[in-house]
Amino acid sequence: MTELVALEGASYAYEEGPTVLDGLDFAVREGKSLALLGRNGSGKTTLMRLLSGGLRPREGRLTVEGRPVSYDRKGLTRLRTTVQLVVQDPDDQLFAASVGQDVSFGPLNLGLADAEVRTRVEEALAALDITALAERPTHLLSYGQRKRAAIAGAVAMRPRVLILDEPTAGLDPDGQERLLATLDRLRAAGTTVVMATHDVDLALRWADDAALLTPGGVRTGPAPETLARTDLLAQAGLRLPWGVAAAELLRAQGLLNGSAVGPRTPEELAALVAAAPADG
Repeated sequence: MTELVALEGASYAYEEGPTVLDGLDFAVREGKSLALLGRNGSGKTTLMRLLSGGLRPREGRLTVEGRPVSYDRKGLTRLRTTVQLVVQDPDDQLFAASVGQDVSFGPLNLGLADAEVRTRVEEALAALDITALAERPTHLLSYGQRKRAAIAGAVAMRPRVLILDEPTAGLDPDGQERLLATLDRLRAAGTTVVMATHDVDLALRWADDAALLTPGGVRTGPAPETLARTDLLAQAGLRLPWGVAAAELLRAQGLLNGSAVGPRTPEELAALVAAAPADG
């Protein structure tokens, strides 16, 4: 499977601060939804900024499809048409007067023709289900609408990798479901999505793979298996997902065999219980 973007032996320390990441190897593979998890201060934000070119490793290197990234204008343009980062607070990302203007900013900076810019903006607004908001002033948007507008600005760059920092934070349950449905559509259209989150239940439900940032480095693997590793979860400062705990209980009761995948959502749990044979 193609490694779209990868850090090799990457280290980073902020000015007059401790080393945040040291000798890190980390890859984003094409076609896999990836949840990035870790306690506060574990380096998730730094890792995401390194992957998107916002920071440059003090040691090691960043590669795109195996080719080292150069941090000149040409190299960064190539990187940012491959990888886009959407930060947690949309107000840190939105700055134009209207939604349409904000979404058009990235494509315009690529020097694209006006017709191509319009096409990209229309596609991004449609993908995020905010076409009706194109002329809306950004300061009149709800929080959920601002989140979608910020993501649309990244999608308009047509990245192969979309990195989202806590995208569901601050959203109500309906807003979370709508956003996850949008991410599923983007994945189906070929975008590889990376989500940083503290929510282990969301990671188990949504991701193909999970990457746990621990003091000993990053551990990446299939989400169901990785998020069942109590030793790694403890190192990462995370709790056991309820779905994993429910699967253990179901197996103990003979309602789930050892090789079967456990429930990732309450609906899947209810279906498993309903399908179980009644006693006696």
